[in-house]
Amino acid sequence: MILAVTPNPALDLTYRVPALQPGETHRAAPPAVRAGGKGLNVARVVAQTGGAAFALTTAGGPSGLRLADDLEASRLPNELVPVASPTRSSIAVVDESAGETTVINETGGPLTEAEWTALRDAASRLAIPATCVVGSGSLPPDAPDDFYAGLVAIAAGRGIPSVIDAVGPALVLAAEAGASVVKPNRLELAETTGNDDPVEGARALLDAGAGLVLVSLGAEGMLAVTGSGAPLHLRTTHPLAGNPTGAGDAAVAAVATLLASGTSDPALLLRRAVAWSAAAVLAPLAGELHPSYPELEARLVTG
Repeated sequence: MILAVTPNPALDLTYRVPALQPGETHRAAPPAVRAGGKGLNVARVVAQTGGAAFALTTAGGPSGLRLADDLEASRLPNELVPVASPTRSSIAVVDESAGETTVINETGGPLTEAEWTALRDAASRLAIPATCVVGSGSLPPDAPDDFYAGLVAIAAGRGIPSVIDAVGPALVLAAEAGASVVKPNRLELAETTGNDDPVEGARALLDAGAGLVLVSLGAEGMLAVTGSGAPLHLRTTHPLAGNPTGAGDAAVAAVATLLASGTSDPALLLRRAVAWSAAAVLAPLAGELHPSYPELEARLVTG
């Protein structure tokens, strides 16, 4: 079972418009609404592809009740830690003519010390039957920078791998704690390390202690950087139009699934991550894969 922890979930609202024109008024059908946040998207993809996933997250306020209702309807195994701050919203506007998506993410509200303790305790308890621990997504305001490092330590204590998708000090501390895999995108990596070169930025995280660094490059695919050998680069044969929201989460799901099965070859992890990420772009909502993901995996090319 893959334990996916999301400390800052969101109620995702996805609108679709024929063409997005900045500064103009748009009419749209009611949005698709679902429980979201990076770790929840990871768990959904794991479940869709036949794996066992368990989502641990928080919920607060009326929006938290809607998040809980959606999770119950989805039948995704989960545990919600009640918090006082309302669950944030994330708004995606899909421009159907351009094949582009504009996303507005609320920051969310802070958690109390007691709420952080409850989330940590739940993660420690739920990790007992887990085969991989995933920590994914932004942290709420005033969060402890070492939260994800604590998840890495929990996983290490159980002798299982960990995958962290974060940014800034939280990502550095997770690397220092020995995360099996970290997966920032190019902008997050530059923000975290201060280095615009993704290979050099990845090597900084390797030097800190991460086992493998996967760097999302958007339409250019993904890099895998290890402590030995040249970086690996894979991409699709051509850029894909669609909704990239959740593409990085699908990559994390792919990596966690392989690690949980005992596969740790960076080349195999990279290939599966790129294919599932591409399939997420072709799906209508974050947390889903287009059924073509096996074919996409067979047609990847080196960058």
